[in-house]
Amino acid sequence: MQPVPEDYSYELDQALSAVVGVKTTIPGDAFTAETLGTERAGNGVLIRKDGLVLTIGYLVMEAETVWISLGDGTAVPGHVLAFDQVTGFGLVQALARLDLPHLPLGDSGAVQIGDSVVVGGVGGRRHSVAARIIAKQEFAGYWEYVLDEAIFTAPSHPNWGGSALISPAGDLIGIGSLQLQHERENGEREDLNMIVPIDLLTPILDDLVTLGRAKRPPRPWLGLYATEIGSRIVVAGLAGRGPAQEAELSTGDIVMAVAGEAVHDLAEMFRRVWSLGEAGVEVPLLIHREGRTFEVRLQSADRTRFLKTPTLH
Repeated sequence: MQPVPEDYSYELDQALSAVVGVKTTIPGDAFTAETLGTERAGNGVLIRKDGLVLTIGYLVMEAETVWISLGDGTAVPGHVLAFDQVTGFGLVQALARLDLPHLPLGDSGAVQIGDSVVVGGVGGRRHSVAARIIAKQEFAGYWEYVLDEAIFTAPSHPNWGGSALISPAGDLIGIGSLQLQHERENGEREDLNMIVPIDLLTPILDDLVTLGRAKRPPRPWLGLYATEIGSRIVVAGLAGRGPAQEAELSTGDIVMAVAGEAVHDLAEMFRRVWSLGEAGVEVPLLIHREGRTFEVRLQSADRTRFLKTPTLH
């Protein structure tokens, strides 16, 4: 499963040397500490000579300390510049010189299903996977997250968080987010990596670096974790102190409609909520619970207000 230099037209080892390790500690009272833990580790990619590292946002969200580790085992401190909830990207600035080549940003829209790619982790070829793109399609996450077209690769990288998706041309076309399971036609299950496409970063990169956020209104957030069971959307959990908990929604509730419009899958539900306006807008939900159907009106929130902001030590 490890990539072999002879199979690629670019300098494989040089490209993989831009992949670094990212390790963070999060305060115990942080909003995401219970769900994501207080110690997180994964990968990141050096994308500029000045020490700018791109990673997946959940690794650095609410981080109190950040360490960037290199392939030789050395580590330098870092500072969280931004976390973008819409795309899921996170940016870290190294606070010491990184004497490494950076990986240029590519065009994720240009790659096709079946293309040979490399999913790179810190440590070079031994910690990377020769893979193929097996799908480019919509992805909806239970945490109120939707990508219009995520990239899916196989075989799966075991340390997927923040890993680099390297194109056939040797540039960066995505950042690893999740490991999922897919059922093949023969009934066997296969592990996949879900990758956030780099094309989502390009329009907002400058804003993330200079402002710490993208120039867009914050989306309304409900603070519920939902799953699809058949064509039903079922509440699987509630975020503490979130709007859904404040409105006394319960695990097991079925969401039937948003603002009078029936919803049948997560992407449809979240997009309908976001279409109502900015964070703070009232969101009417039609709920079915234990044989009763009733309307609940949630006062949506800006999720970032619940999160600890980065501090520079």
